[in-house]
Amino acid sequence: MKKHNFSAGPSVLAREVIENTAKAVLDLNGIGLSVMEISHRGKDFQAVMDEAVALFKEVLNIPDGYQVLFLGGGASMQFCMVPYNLLNKKAAYLETGTWAKKAIKEAKLFGEVEVVASSSDKNFSYIPKGFTIPADADYFHITTNNTIFGTEILEDIDSPVPLVADMSSDIFSRPVDVSKYGIIYGGAQKNLGPAGVAFVVIREDILGKVDRKIPSMLDYKIHIDNGSMFNTPPCLPIYTCMETLRWIKKLGGVEVMHKMNQEKAALLYSEIERNTLFTTPVERESRSIMNVVFVMQPEYKELEQDFLKFTAERGMSGLKGHRSVGGFRASTYNALERESVVALIEAMQEFERLHGK
Repeated sequence: MKKHNFSAGPSVLAREVIENTAKAVLDLNGIGLSVMEISHRGKDFQAVMDEAVALFKEVLNIPDGYQVLFLGGGASMQFCMVPYNLLNKKAAYLETGTWAKKAIKEAKLFGEVEVVASSSDKNFSYIPKGFTIPADADYFHITTNNTIFGTEILEDIDSPVPLVADMSSDIFSRPVDVSKYGIIYGGAQKNLGPAGVAFVVIREDILGKVDRKIPSMLDYKIHIDNGSMFNTPPCLPIYTCMETLRWIKKLGGVEVMHKMNQEKAALLYSEIERNTLFTTPVERESRSIMNVVFVMQPEYKELEQDFLKFTAERGMSGLKGHRSVGGFRASTYNALERESVVALIEAMQEFERLHGK
């Protein structure tokens, strides 16, 4: 039976990416050694790092003046690295969910934090509009996609101060005007690779402006100067990132990914609206195309576990919603094939025929 992986992360990877990584685990490019056992300082892994960085820049169309880093610690490490390197007096944050709240908590250790807007009043079911970004802030931080609550910022914000974005769960899902951002960061385990590595895209001219001394492992400048190899990097996850970027480029880049993702999300949201058993708590203008959150209509809430069992029997995994929302969550990342969304829709329709009034 074909498995349909709707997990929010670590999540689905393209089959050829997994297969190519498996080959490199056994033997990297015919050198007789595994990618897991060669020196990160040697020419064979340096070639992997160089290609991964070059493809990252090419696929995302990154302009001059930016550097791409692959670091340990996940996106959660960036919650403190960003303020450590950028927050001198005050930072501004947009609060749109769990990960934004965690980032805000860390930033408060380093200085004043102004939350310019929050959607907590409606359990983060929408993206706030009409807020003002303070011109005296050192930077403005956003979380572009909220995996738990199913909301997404689908445009590049104009900011009067350096814009910092956690794009853990929607990087490479759509074209991005990188020139509008000071830093883009994220964990790899959604659209890019396995858990264990984080990416940072950083405009170099925003660094070196804080008064504090920065520990070496938390200093972006040191990582830039050392080409992401100040310490031993997560070699295997970086290799898989390279393979994923090859795959995205081969398929036609982020423009093609965006079209495919929009189509998958539109199909699923359309069925949620049509189906008498289901609904979504997310406001229409804020709906994520990466994480489709939906729940049972109140009168059918007792059928939640039955539906999860029903879909599991049909090869579907990772559909259980986060406890903060309940219900279900179908993550439709780049590597999730359209046929998996169609299979879920067919299961929803069949379940409706069995249990609808």
